[in-house]
Amino acid sequence: MTFPIVAPYPSRRSPVMADNVVATSQPLAAQAGLEMLRLGGNAVDAALAAAAALTVVEPTGNGLGSDAFAILWDGSALHGLNASGRSPAAWTPERFAGRSAMPERGWEAVTVPGAVGAWMALNARFGTLPFETLLAPAIRLAEGGYPVTPMVAATWARSVATLKDQPGFARTFLPGGRAPAPGERFSNPAAAADLRLIAATKGEAFYRGEIAERIVADAARHGGAMTLDDLAAEAPDWCGTVRGSFDAAELHEIPPNGQGIAACMALGILEHLPVRCFGPDEPEAVHLMIEAMKLALRDAEEYVADLGHMTSVGVEDLLAPGYLATRAAMVDPGRAQDFGAGAPKAGGTVYLTAADASGMMISFIQSNYMGFGSGVVPEGTGVSLQNRGCGFSLAPGSQNRVGPRKRPFHTIIPGFVMKNGAPEMSFGVMGGPMQAQGHVQMVLRTQLWDQDVQSAADAPRWRITHGLGVACEQAMDPGLVEALRALGHQITLETPDVSFGFGGAQLIRRLPGGGYSAGSDPRKDGCAVGF
Repeated sequence: MTFPIVAPYPSRRSPVMADNVVATSQPLAAQAGLEMLRLGGNAVDAALAAAAALTVVEPTGNGLGSDAFAILWDGSALHGLNASGRSPAAWTPERFAGRSAMPERGWEAVTVPGAVGAWMALNARFGTLPFETLLAPAIRLAEGGYPVTPMVAATWARSVATLKDQPGFARTFLPGGRAPAPGERFSNPAAAADLRLIAATKGEAFYRGEIAERIVADAARHGGAMTLDDLAAEAPDWCGTVRGSFDAAELHEIPPNGQGIAACMALGILEHLPVRCFGPDEPEAVHLMIEAMKLALRDAEEYVADLGHMTSVGVEDLLAPGYLATRAAMVDPGRAQDFGAGAPKAGGTVYLTAADASGMMISFIQSNYMGFGSGVVPEGTGVSLQNRGCGFSLAPGSQNRVGPRKRPFHTIIPGFVMKNGAPEMSFGVMGGPMQAQGHVQMVLRTQLWDQDVQSAADAPRWRITHGLGVACEQAMDPGLVEALRALGHQITLETPDVSFGFGGAQLIRRLPGGGYSAGSDPRKDGCAVGF
């Protein structure tokens, strides 16, 4: 059997409408979340079950060694959780002296994983079902196996050449010496054993028990710096949110060290530009969005770091209305400009969102970063470790310079829209530095142009690459592409499967009469489900 990555025929998905909904990038994970809702759990329970399942069924984007962030509406207030891990205490700038950039693979790219800590914190504060119940679907999938989905299989196969020699990768992810084909069954008994330990100890085994000891022993064997003290010291932060406004819509993002502030800044810049005068697919509107995003990304690249280290330029400076107005004044409606935006790298991330009939909504994201992350799976575990350490800078004077017990710049960001003081939409767009750009496109399509969530996810997307470069999906209207080129944008056309560079969106929007409308990106294997 063959399973094409790009559908051979045009297709249209309809939004899923229900009182309880889950949207993820893998159907079995969506069903795990729905199972918790049917058991009487809430949206947080559903999100955690889906997140645990995704570490098993979409290992190309996340694992037990991931980082995570969440924004949730509990029925009366909005909360933000930063569960991105910190660097080992031994990571001084001198440790990386002589390098031009931080390592991207292996133990020297691994910071302390935060995802399990996110599960622990969310379950303790907002969960209603036992931790063991939440992890049961993931354990079943890891032990009994599952048929690998087409998109995941494609990413898996691309990772082999780069990661096959990393410690533990081939043993865990290359059964028979190769990546599983689409439809082939894959199981991960080691991950099942880890999940059982995590469930039995409510996560303690991961940071202060048997799993932690195995992680540290593997680090020592391979020259890594991770210690038991590094793992034991890790704790997520209830950090609130930062926000950017466009008319009545307020976009909420997690504060730095993440790039979500760039989406808030871009919306703040667009407030001062005539984007309202045009439709969502008119070249004038797309041009203004691209230019605003360039300005925001350039600032994020320069200044965003671990919040405690943003001493020269802070969050308030970047979001100050007067500053954003001056940035907007730099945009020429008739010409593309090079504001020095960075060159995005490919990302590997999973995003999910859930909402329940009580009104609770959660936006949750977890990631190993570049595909399988570092490629490292410590001996005796099924823990696939992220490579978030490569998000640090080595430049002296940078607010994001590598240092001990410090969080690196992060690309993964959950999004949440409030409107007139009420929750409006929980959403995200996975895919490395595409994420802030995707957030702006989703917010404007749903809030300014009033598109439904599935149409917003389906619409062709663009992505800034470098300088005047903009990648556009091949499905984009040829007239729009040529008009952007006439404005000076250097357009390249890509298919959605090129490193999944256009991301994968999941969205849940509240309906005026009660219930929700949910959409799931056709660029991924996932779906929205509800009852």
